[in-house]
Amino acid sequence: MSSAAALFEPFKLKSLNLENRIVMAPMTRGFSPDGVPTDDVAAYYARRAAADVGLILSEGTLVRRKGASDNPNYPLFHTDAALAGWQKVIDAVHAEGGKMGPQIWHQGLLRKTGTGHFPDAPSDSPSGITHKGKQLFDEPSDEEVADMVAAYADAAKAAKDLGFDTLEIHGAHGYLIDQFFWDVMNKREDKYGGGLPERARFAGEIISEIRKAVGEDMPIILRFSQWKQQDYTAKLAETPQEFEAFLKVFVDAGVDILHASQRRFWEAEFPDVDGENGLNTAGWAKKLTGLPTITVGSVGLSSEFTGAMRGEGSKTRPITDVVERLEKGEFDLVAVGRALLQDPEWATKVKEGRTEELADYDAKAMAKLY
Repeated sequence: MSSAAALFEPFKLKSLNLENRIVMAPMTRGFSPDGVPTDDVAAYYARRAAADVGLILSEGTLVRRKGASDNPNYPLFHTDAALAGWQKVIDAVHAEGGKMGPQIWHQGLLRKTGTGHFPDAPSDSPSGITHKGKQLFDEPSDEEVADMVAAYADAAKAAKDLGFDTLEIHGAHGYLIDQFFWDVMNKREDKYGGGLPERARFAGEIISEIRKAVGEDMPIILRFSQWKQQDYTAKLAETPQEFEAFLKVFVDAGVDILHASQRRFWEAEFPDVDGENGLNTAGWAKKLTGLPTITVGSVGLSSEFTGAMRGEGSKTRPITDVVERLEKGEFDLVAVGRALLQDPEWATKVKEGRTEELADYDAKAMAKLY
């Protein structure tokens, strides 16, 4: 074992038994024509399962709401053809001894009308308002919001039926669920609007309905973020007290694991409270809820992921500090994104101490499935 031994300790929660603490972070790829994952997609995930990745979280997969996506090459998690494709994926991962969950996704108002699998469909949102205050659509009715909730539960039931080991709800990065969290986009005056805990109710109902759909033993993961694609400086919670009230909604609803998305995992979430070397977002989430958490954000690399979206590479970065934080119990699992996207054997190289073989990230890796 290498000095990264803590990364390779087992983890168990309910029916989920992982050989180690490394998670493949969900990363949008767009290699599923008409929403159907191909054999290449199955092989892409299976390579990571065969190379010491403890848990694979898929790229975002789309719920059945027709306005969920702006790209017809993003995978669906409904329709017979798409689910047959995902059956091949999970079978390939299991054949390599891996564990996997789909990330269940809806882009909300980040999707532009006239795009995606169903171009004629309207885009869903909490209030029909952009983050700049422009009214694009009428506020959805209670019935429409209820169907949004049900769409997530339907996808979760499909994941259970296909034999996935867990599932993740995408509640981060300015997409639909996160738009309900965000006061600049959620102007509702009903039970889904108001203060931060009230704006979290939509996600709480999704968690509750998914629990009914998958049973008690299948772990439910929620990914959330303070920052938004629309505003990297945005914060839902300014204090630990606000953060605790926000997270309590999900705890009460029955979530099992909290996946705290940061752009750089080493940054303190509330530096004015515990100093610049204090807990990160995942650390605070674990401290306030007692639940297992996943940290993520530029693990193994020196610059955050937005550079990759601009076609920029990144130098490697030692993982010593993330391992030390894991050893201290600040969080329970470590999600790795771009480093694993480029190199399917990243985890094996770390396990065997072959760190000299870890390469700088090249943004060209986004153009194919390695």
